[in-house]
Parts: sequence; C-alpha cells; structure tokens
Amino acid sequence: MTKYSRLHSPVRRPAVAVVLALSVAMPLMLVQAQTLRVPGQQLRTPGLGVTGSGVAGGAGVQRQADYIVAVVNSEPITNNEVRARILRTEQQMRQQGAQVPPRNELVRLLMERLIVERAQLQLARETGVQVSDAMVDDAVANVARQNQLSTGELRRRLEADGLPFSQFRNDLRDEIVLNRLRDRELDSRAKVSDQEVEQFLRAQAGGGTAPVAMELNLAQILVAVPESATAEQVAALQARAQLVAERARSGTDFAQLVKEFSNAPGGRGDGQMGLRPPDRYPELFVNATQNLPIGGVAGPVRSGAGFHVLKLIEKKRAGMPGATVAETRARHILLRPGPQLNEAAAVARLAEFKTRIAAGQADFAALAREFSQDGSAKDGGDLGWAGAGMFVPEFEERLNSLAPGQVGDPLVSRFGVHLIQVLERRNSTLSPREQREAVRAALRENKLEEAYAAWAQEVRGRAYVEYREPPQ
Repeated sequence: MTKYSRLHSPVRRPAVAVVLALSVAMPLMLVQAQTLRVPGQQLRTPGLGVTGSGVAGGAGVQRQADYIVAVVNSEPITNNEVRARILRTEQQMRQQGAQVPPRNELVRLLMERLIVERAQLQLARETGVQVSDAMVDDAVANVARQNQLSTGELRRRLEADGLPFSQFRNDLRDEIVLNRLRDRELDSRAKVSDQEVEQFLRAQAGGGTAPVAMELNLAQILVAVPESATAEQVAALQARAQLVAERARSGTDFAQLVKEFSNAPGGRGDGQMGLRPPDRYPELFVNATQNLPIGGVAGPVRSGAGFHVLKLIEKKRAGMPGATVAETRARHILLRPGPQLNEAAAVARLAEFKTRIAAGQADFAALAREFSQDGSAKDGGDLGWAGAGMFVPEFEERLNSLAPGQVGDPLVSRFGVHLIQVLERRNSTLSPREQREAVRAALRENKLEEAYAAWAQEVRGRAYVEYREPPQ
C-alpha cells in the first residue's frame, strides 16, 4: 500500500460526497458554510432566474421548465442546476443554525462555483481522469454506512426528499473525478524543502509577538430531533441529551457514548471532527466550547439538527504538530485488476475472503501472504503504525470507520481493491524526526491551499464563459 501525505484543497468535502449526498436528506452537515459569505456589493448574475426569496424571479413564479443561464466552453449550465444547488445549500445552513446570506449573494457565488467545477470537469475528461462504477458504488456504500443506513434506505431517503438517485450518483462521480484531478495537478506545486522546515522550526523556537492562530479538535454526540417532532418529543430528546452530557462529565468514555447515542452522520467512530480552525466549525460549536479546558464537555446545545454534546479533545497553535498523535495499525489484502481478474471479480473474491475469515475458515494473514499483490504481503498484509494523512483518502476513510478487529467490505481505490482489517489503535509521542515530518505535512497543507487557489484561477481563466439572459 503506497503511503503519502493526503492532498487537500479548500473546496474538498470532509468526506467523499457527504455534502453532496445528504444536503437535503440528513439532519446535520458540517460543510464549510463560512465560504458562502461574500463581502462587497451585491451583483446581479446575468441570465439567472433565481432571485430574492423565490425561484425563477419570485416565489411561485416560474418562467418555464428550464433554460440555459451560462455556457462554459460550449457546455450549458441550466437554471434548474443552479436552483437545486441554492436550495440544498440554504437547507444545510439552516440545519446548522448558520446565517443564510441574501439570495442574490448566494446566487452569484454558487453560479461562479458551478462554472469553476464545470471547467475543471472538462479538463478532467480531456486529460483522461476516469472513475469506475465500482468506485462510485463504494462511495455510495460509504455515505450510507456513515449515516447508519443501508444503501436501499439511503436511496429511499434521497428520492423522498426530491434528489433522484441517478443524480446523486452523478454528483458522487463528479466529486471523485475532481478530487483525482486536483490531486494530480497540485502534487508538484506543493513540495516542501528541508530548508523551509528548518526555517519554520527556528521561527517557532524563537517565538514572536504575532497573533497566534488556533486549531480545535471537537468531538460531538448528536441527539437528532426530527422536523416533525412534537413539543413532548423534543423535551424527551433534550432530557436524553442532558443525561448523555452528565455521563460524559462524570468520566464515561466519550467514544462509547458516541456509539450508544449519537445520530451524527459521517465522521469517525469516536465522534471526533479533526483539527481545524474555528471558522471551519459551526459558530454554535465554537461559542459553546471557547472557555472549556482540554477534555471539558459542553452542552447540550440546540441547533436545527437537534441537541449536541461537545467535548474539546485538543487545542493547539495552527501549523504546529501536536506532541502526540493518534495512530492505527492495520493490514490489508490488495488485488490489482487486470486481464486475468477484472474489478468486479476482485471485489467478489475479497468478499468471499471476508466471509471465510468471519466464519473462522481462513486466516487473514495467511490469505494476505498467498494472494495480496502489495509489498506488505510477506508480512501478512501488516501496514504498521500510521497516523492521519498517511494513506490515500478513500483508504483512510475506510480505516476510520472500522473498530479494532473489524474487517471492512472490499474497497476500491486508485491502487486496486482492498480488504482491510484494523488491528489496534494508540496515541503515540512523536520523535524528533516524526515532528519534522509533521511540520512538513502542515506546511504542505498550507501550500496546497495556495496552489489550489492559483490553479483554479488558471483553469477558470482559460475557460470561455457566456452568460445567457432568461427567456422572456
């Protein structure tokens, strides 16, 4: 299994397609809503009929079924596409308790975002970036699992909320294609030299008087409140959340409470949302935890999704690696599709392996030594201890969803098809060499954000964009 630092861009979602898939179906989406706040004057977007508080020129008024609002390199963007994106975004923000910007500002920003995405998807097609149906199937299964649903239940929920399953799959495919394109294009633009690492370490050792940016790692338990809940049901759910908060404050393992009570979609099994700047958390969460000590518990606090119990796991200076890191030891069996074994057959074979392992009829390590096409095969598939960001995103996402001892379903990645088992987890103190590599990774993350902004502007600048007026 190839290890490398995870690529990141400002527009990448927390998990593949969670935002896309559940923007109209799930109760809480931790999207980066602050990116929707556009400063400056309010500009009209030519041709777009989604204005004010209604659709197509006003509530209850629609000029026609659909029409083209812009053309990107001869490929159209329709009014219905923009309308659907706006409605999903507004619903997400309301569910988080975030302030929804004026409709005309939101229209302008989301219209531009669609143009940028369309130009990047066109570049991906031109340069041969492809995603198999099996990878999309796996992404669908990931979304369902993260939200504690079967694939069939997920499909029914989405379609009941007006999002056709075919559109959901198309959105997922586009998301994966864009991530692959960005990974490829940005890798060479975000190299970090040894000199840059040394300069950073010297600057940190020397201190300074500049304002210190902080990062937070919060864990949450969500007791969801259905939109149709009665006052009595809300009171009962609030009491349940209060009990959870009291148990957390009394020392009950928070991860165990997450498994027992939380309805939050996505994220890790322990409820942690990962280190990020405060502006990448809902304002409600930041306000509730700003005076907590490390390990402190806040809540329950109410949002549009329900009642949240929050724990402050870590708080540190941005860009500095922590003294300790969470690590996972796992093993895997890798099959690489080819002329002798296509992707579907590889998935079926690994599913058979999983069944035999669960029944006690086969040993994971023995199967890895015999069948795995990875360098770890000689070690029974053992990948050793690894921290966050050491594996490609789709592999790491599956790792985070598994409990120690658990074997996951076959996973399709850019390297092939994997059967993964998590062996154990630990918190480890970083050695000096590991701290240097953590600094390198942090600096690379910063470079990737800058590189993405420049690259996206280049792609947008090369695109021919024509706005269209709505039909009269």
